[in-house]
Amino acid sequence: MAAFFKNNEGVLDRVIRVIVGLVILSLIFVGPKSLWGLLGLIPLLTGILGTCPAYTLLGMSTCGHCATKPPPAPH
Repeated sequence: MAAFFKNNEGVLDRVIRVIVGLVILSLIFVGPKSLWGLLGLIPLLTGILGTCPAYTLLGMSTCGHCATKPPPAPH
């Protein structure tokens, strides 16, 4: 289960997700005032957490420095 929550989003990806999530979420209060705006929680939360379940299932990552590194060799 811990591997499911491994960071797989880069900084730019996370910033875009948070912004898009907030914009979609704002549809609850402005514009059409629709509960469909709650869908904005998905990109907002994935951006805040830094992990995307779809990326995990597809084996993708936009995080260059988040790649798993082998453990250092013992001395």
